[in-house]
Amino acid sequence: MSLAAVIDVKGWCPGVLRPMQSGDGLLARVRPWCGALRLDAAKGLADAAERFGNGHIDLTRRANLQIRGLGDASVRGLQDAVEQLGLVDRDAEAEAGRNIMVSPLAGIDPAEADIRPIAGALADLLAHDTGLQRLPSKFGFLVDGGGPVSIAGERADISLKAMGRMMAVGLDTPAGTDWVGSTSIDEAADVAVAIARIFIGLARQQDRLRDLGEGPFRRLRAIVRKGLGPIGGPSIESRRLIGVKGFAVGVATPFGRLEAHQLRSLASLAGEAGAADIRLSPWRALYVGARDAAAAQTLLKGAHEIGLIVDANDPILRIDACPGAPACRSSSVDTRRTARRLAASPFTGSIHVSGCAKGCARSAPADLVLVGEQGRYGVIRNGTARDLPQRILDASEAGVLFDV
Repeated sequence: MSLAAVIDVKGWCPGVLRPMQSGDGLLARVRPWCGALRLDAAKGLADAAERFGNGHIDLTRRANLQIRGLGDASVRGLQDAVEQLGLVDRDAEAEAGRNIMVSPLAGIDPAEADIRPIAGALADLLAHDTGLQRLPSKFGFLVDGGGPVSIAGERADISLKAMGRMMAVGLDTPAGTDWVGSTSIDEAADVAVAIARIFIGLARQQDRLRDLGEGPFRRLRAIVRKGLGPIGGPSIESRRLIGVKGFAVGVATPFGRLEAHQLRSLASLAGEAGAADIRLSPWRALYVGARDAAAAQTLLKGAHEIGLIVDANDPILRIDACPGAPACRSSSVDTRRTARRLAASPFTGSIHVSGCAKGCARSAPADLVLVGEQGRYGVIRNGTARDLPQRILDASEAGVLFDV
């Protein structure tokens, strides 16, 4: 039996040690420590993606990277290469549990708290506490520095957000984050892990925190609040940066697709700008801290020349599209070809083009949603990929949506 057949499992997140079969081969998800990728590691991943895969790298909504096009014979080489870069956990279970999103400008933007030590402590606890491996594989944490470029509005089971000298603590609910109290910066990582342990005692096997149900969630919330201090009303809006802010540079990739040569070139540009690493974000955007304003502008120009998005008004940024066919076996439509056509349309709202009803590229509602099925698209207005389509179109007819 091939390696692909052995690991063809649904309902879990792939890793380097436990890749997943897709339409273009195996894919392996790389989780950079605390959302930062050293420049040498970025170049090493680019080389590995070309040598062992097809050179395509996807940026995920969890601020990770996925290397695509691996084969049964090449996946072991990829694993060895990533291990040498220091990006592999001790086993697949520890790797699956290290789901932490971190403010991409932590330690770069002086307007926000440097919460990297909190994220590092949390990552260490998750990596070494075997009891926490009972958490669902998609259970996630968020650590936000409280600055103007914020990830606080993103979905995570347990959220930490800097508020002056304290950290706000949030719990995920079906309606969004419930900010239940505050704790000290020194205790924030321990508090997050303590909440996760309480959750394990209350949840069924594959529940997420927002799936607990009213009774168990109320009990968890009551226990958690007893150990927390008061809290004001933290802003939970996510605010993305594309372009230059001070010495920080934000660039995006079309629909989250980054080619290996682009990652290698961006790492070289970042080094020339005086950066130590490349930061990832849940917006499929990458961030670099330059030495000064001139270096930031030079980096931005170079990023544009290698095909990255550097304009916050680029119409592609309002469209979410999964890899689609043939890269994904669940899709029967070329989602990104359709998405590029829609980017040139007069429509100005948010768009989600999904290869199937799973809606992997976007969970939030969009103004227009196209959902692939048997080579056609279901059309949904103001909803998600899981909603009932209001009409059906052939893939070639997507443009007629704006003729009425």
